[in-house]
Amino acid sequence: MIKPEILIVDDEKDIREMVSLLLEDEGYSCRMASNAEEARKIVQEHPPALVVLDIWMEKSDMDGLELQKWIRQLYPNVPAIMISGHGNIETAVQAMKDGAYDFVEKPFKSDRLLLLVERALKMAAIAAENDDLRKTISIETELVGTSPQLSQLKQSITRIAQSNSRVMITGPAGSGKELVARNIHDQSERRNGRFVLANCALLSPDRLTAELFGTEGSDGRQRIVGLFEQAHGGTLYFDEIGDLPLETQGKLVRAVQDQRFRRVGGSTEVTVDVRVISASNLNLQKEIENGNLREDLFYRLSVVPIEIPSLSQRREDIPDLAKYFLKSMNNGQGKAKTLSAEALAMMQVYSWPGNVTQLRNMIDWLLIMCDKDIISDADLPPEISGKSSDQAASELDNVVGLPLKAARERFETQYLLSQLSRFNGNISKTASFIGMERSALHRKMKSLDINPDHGDSPEDGE
Repeated sequence: MIKPEILIVDDEKDIREMVSLLLEDEGYSCRMASNAEEARKIVQEHPPALVVLDIWMEKSDMDGLELQKWIRQLYPNVPAIMISGHGNIETAVQAMKDGAYDFVEKPFKSDRLLLLVERALKMAAIAAENDDLRKTISIETELVGTSPQLSQLKQSITRIAQSNSRVMITGPAGSGKELVARNIHDQSERRNGRFVLANCALLSPDRLTAELFGTEGSDGRQRIVGLFEQAHGGTLYFDEIGDLPLETQGKLVRAVQDQRFRRVGGSTEVTVDVRVISASNLNLQKEIENGNLREDLFYRLSVVPIEIPSLSQRREDIPDLAKYFLKSMNNGQGKAKTLSAEALAMMQVYSWPGNVTQLRNMIDWLLIMCDKDIISDADLPPEISGKSSDQAASELDNVVGLPLKAARERFETQYLLSQLSRFNGNISKTASFIGMERSALHRKMKSLDINPDHGDSPEDGE
């Protein structure tokens, strides 16, 4: 698990080392500074999780109260515990007014300091989590389904999460790449750190470098906290990495590899501890060939590749996903709607070019447009049900001039192809659903000249 890093600032060496040993024994990582100048340099390199700060320091250009204000201007969520051997009520009150978590007077008891550190870190973690929740309140984090493809994906996520390697997620638009990235983060040792999203398609090109690495003024004060520093101790997720401008890609190579960079306008090397996960729906090898993606950046980001199947490749999950979305949206709107078996069957046959996102949006549409408690196949959008009036008339015209046998064969062919598509070419599951013996289904397919191409043998899974 990633250790929270605590900065100890005190002009007495014995105090610094005593507090450091005490905290390290409890599993924390510590850095030390003897005055405000040293502390500011450490904070500028990358922010600590918490500061234990002496109020009165000799040979320092700032006292503890001033230094705490300076730190809070840059990092409002970094708590501070103030300590002093010359404390009084007025000083303690002022420290708390300025934003300190608590005040401890020397000599202090070790148990009390440890308790305050634990509570301050929990408070900061909750504040950061609440901030992230406000931004991602509508994002589901559950991978829904029981198909072999999804089961294999879940196993890969579990293995990958245990490492600290950089990950490249590929898959079609709407297939759930961000969801997979969040699951990797949530199952990793970085789960208590932040998951920071960098949407490469939406980042402003003229401000992109500043947004990634932050900015620093001529006075050495940080103006913008970049995404890399926001993700320190956690995960930075680059969505649609192929949309990143080439000039920025070069700057990203070193930051990803060495975890070091300079802020825009700054001269200090900043060090971070960030796991980078990237994603794209593009063919990145072709993007490299076309000169749109740097090869060295691709190989640094794609240490562990993971590919997400399209929804049409895991049709078995469609009913579970539809019911999951319907239930979650029912809860939000106070409605109690269900989907008929016919509607679910029709959903399984549809190709879903927009994948899981399209399915979720369709369920949302149904809740708005359908007043019935049970949603039937007739309530589905025309592109999914295939039952628009024009299409129905066209289908009738196609068979009305045929003899009964030919019309029956055409219907049986379309029906069997739809069911085979629904069950990904699995003969056993198709035969069971339509109520035929497997051997009889084989004969029927042969008589109708049906040879579905699903990549896997139709016998798979029998």
